[in-house]
Amino acid sequence: MTTARDLMTPNAVCVRESETVHDAAQRMAAEQLGALPVCGEDNRLKGMLTDRDIVVKVIAEGKDPRAVHAGELAQGEAVTIGADDDVAEILQTMSQHRVRRLPVIDGHDLVGVVAQADVARALPNPDTGVLVEALSHDY
Repeated sequence: MTTARDLMTPNAVCVRESETVHDAAQRMAAEQLGALPVCGEDNRLKGMLTDRDIVVKVIAEGKDPRAVHAGELAQGEAVTIGADDDVAEILQTMSQHRVRRLPVIDGHDLVGVVAQADVARALPNPDTGVLVEALSHDY
């Protein structure tokens, strides 16, 4: 059985909720990432911050990325997957919540991130198409 732990990119780079969006964008550029987990000062996951969030919720609204904190954009409870959850659970969670990246949790610890591309590489072609369609379809 293939699990999230098998597919994930380990050692996820976190942005602190107190760091600015500018700091997060610089980290994304340096690490060539499209999203970062947002962690609190207690190291607990607070949400995900995507490059799209930065563009739509900060830049497009004329806000200063140096004045907006990452935690302000981490809204609601983060959608996560357990490290030992299998591919079927990953597919269901991504499709149900329409997310392309899932933080992987082991207990309360962030241990990695599973991205749509990680899942696509591990699945046979028909399953990959179903996932991409579910995540790309406008409702």
